Amino acid sequence: MGTPELISPRSPRVAAARRLARRNFRGKERRFIAEGPQAVREAAGHRGSDGEPTLLELFATVEAAERYTDIVDAAHAAGARVHLADGDTLAEMSQTVTPQGLIGVCRFLDSPFESILAAKPTLVAVLAHVRDPGNAGTVLRCADAAGADAVVLTDASVDLYNPKSVRASVGSLFHLPVAVGVPVEQAVRGLRDAGVRILAADGAGDDDLDDELDAGTMGGPTAWVFGNEAWGLPEETRALADAVVRVPIHGKAESLNLATAAAVCLYASARAQRPRRTSG
Repeated sequence: MGTPELISPRSPRVAAARRLARRNFRGKERRFIAEGPQAVREAAGHRGSDGEPTLLELFATVEAAERYTDIVDAAHAAGARVHLADGDTLAEMSQTVTPQGLIGVCRFLDSPFESILAAKPTLVAVLAHVRDPGNAGTVLRCADAAGADAVVLTDASVDLYNPKSVRASVGSLFHLPVAVGVPVEQAVRGLRDAGVRILAADGAGDDDLDDELDAGTMGGPTAWVFGNEAWGLPEETRALADAVVRVPIHGKAESLNLATAAAVCLYASARAQRPRRTSG
């Protein structure tokens, strides 16, 4: 396989990749950008539900291509076009202050909500009103680490493919099914019909997470609904849940940020479910 030539910064492919920083172009093309070795490595090894490779193109500086030969080889193996670019060109395409020399153009990979329900999930994170892309990606990463079966972003939440969301997921975007654009009422109804208990996480919740754990009520299939970073969950969303649960504050901290609270809740469910999930 020949060595790729250095691509011109005026190339239509560079321009097309650069446009994916904008949501309307991502939606129109159904493509998004993954930056850095971790995300691109995961993208190169990922295939969609249709069996087709997720990574379509890889742009790399000469230095990055020499350093990450395994990623370049994986991109070639996935059938992706590989382009060498100078540092200035990558910097123009990048959404980070310090680009790492690798940028991948990927196909959208979200899953139909119905397929998530059909898989009979036992632990799901529902991002109901999450607007900060960094928080969305971090919660997705927490869900992945806790062993969740899926993540659902409602139509009131941030774009899954925002470059900050993709970066904050640190590759977890490629590890578990994610549904997008689902109205919160539909998400709750579908999960409940699938036998999943709905818990809304809210600092002002009536139920205490420690009490739920002590009562042994968290061992069954569970979906956690997480709200907006600043104002939490609106009353109409809280009313949809089977219980509104607060993470107890045992010290003097005023509150927990969204990602930290999500990690605590998801890991609490994962721990409570462990005997059943292992024996099943």
